[in-house]
Amino acid sequence: MQLEQGVEKVCQVYLNAEENEAKGIHTVSTDEKTGIQALERICPNKPMKPGKPERMEYEYIRNGTTCLFGNLNVGSGEIVSPLLNPTRTEEDFTNNIKRIVATDPKAAGWIFVADNLNTHVSESLVLFVAKKLGIGRKSLGRKGKDGILKSMASRKAFLEDESHRICFVFTPKHCRALQTSVVSI
Repeated sequence: MQLEQGVEKVCQVYLNAEENEAKGIHTVSTDEKTGIQALERICPNKPMKPGKPERMEYEYIRNGTTCLFGNLNVGSGEIVSPLLNPTRTEEDFTNNIKRIVATDPKAAGWIFVADNLNTHVSESLVLFVAKKLGIGRKSLGRKGKDGILKSMASRKAFLEDESHRICFVFTPKHCRALQTSVVSI
């Protein structure tokens, strides 16, 4: 039952995205793709010739990996502030959200669709959203002790509050494809 309700909620957010965009409320589906290899071919490709296809060197130099933060404005169909980063920590995700919000600081609202990764309900994200909403730090409590910051569940509830100008909708657990498929479009 909880899965069905979660799917319905995300689908409704996506269905309303175009109408909300017209009102200045942006709906952004965001996700991370980790472990992308940064490869460099040892030799340049050989160009195509009559009767022969282009040839690509099979040997490469591995220059590490990177993480892509993909952000799709569902209402407009535009990719918003994509980010390549070496890691995907809670600070990285919060910085990704900050970058997106900075693209339209006077927006009527922001609805972010994200999966249930623990970095998506972090203390730093709650602090950022609270600051944007004009909520003082002291009223948030202390991480692991009390208030909004007490636990992942309390932080998630704060971020999901639809009355906030910046709010989050989380895909149901075991339903990652629902969100990833939209980001991949």
